[in-house]
Amino acid sequence: MKNQLPKGYVQKDDALWLVDEESLGFHGSWKVNRLLHHEQTPFQEITVFENDALGRVLALDGIPQTSAKDGFIYNEMITHIPLTTHPKPARVAIIGGGDGGAAREAVKYPGVEEVTLVEIDQRVVELSAQWLPEVFGETMDPRIRPAYRDGNEWIREQEGTYDCIIVDSSDPVGPAQVLFEQSFYAQVYRALKDDGLMACQSESPFFHAHVLQKVVRQLRQLFPIVRTYLATIPTYPGGCWSFTLASKKWDPLTADLSRLQAHDTQYVNADVFLAAFQLPNYIRRLLAE
Repeated sequence: MKNQLPKGYVQKDDALWLVDEESLGFHGSWKVNRLLHHEQTPFQEITVFENDALGRVLALDGIPQTSAKDGFIYNEMITHIPLTTHPKPARVAIIGGGDGGAAREAVKYPGVEEVTLVEIDQRVVELSAQWLPEVFGETMDPRIRPAYRDGNEWIREQEGTYDCIIVDSSDPVGPAQVLFEQSFYAQVYRALKDDGLMACQSESPFFHAHVLQKVVRQLRQLFPIVRTYLATIPTYPGGCWSFTLASKKWDPLTADLSRLQAHDTQYVNADVFLAAFQLPNYIRRLLAE
């Protein structure tokens, strides 16, 4: 039976657990009430399971990505911050984000005309729609246009096209590793309009400090405005998670917060928007030029 379990799943006595091993002497464990789905696609192993605290959880290659109970935090923070910062975000691209949550938040902005959802694995979108309607939504808004492509290849075909690009990637391993490289960020810069901006998840500032530091350093070489901000997300290692916004013109610290579409959000509001950029000293020192 053990050899038949998906990656990361272990049997402990009478219970099944998903264990995410960290290289820095830390691991997270999630008790699996029911394993609802398991399949191997050409790109990755996808599982969906139920957990008491988080509800249904989507995992890729044994690493939890989003959950029914706390997925709103990540998706609101990676989306509302950049779309509020840009005064007129009409054309938006999301690279990754196959769970549909970021796209669902993006179309809350009435000025958004089109959201291109660039996801390499179509099954992530299909399974999220099936198992995680709390994240994906009941239906896909017609302004959301899926493009089932490798994000690194797709971005090379774009030039001066988008107001906002959201890089909603998984951890920097496997196919997602290139989405944390300088060459990719240079292509994102090229794909943005003259006043465009981007936002990305930049990992745990504690357990993956070197990744956050590298992301910020590389973006500072391209963009005049680079701001890191934080959110508390129970699913992810340590709970504290970072995002980084990089902009050609617009600074989130001077954004018009009346544009924030927070009438039905569960996490972000105007106070959280501003507070998210107030970084603890250890992160300030980490990111000091």
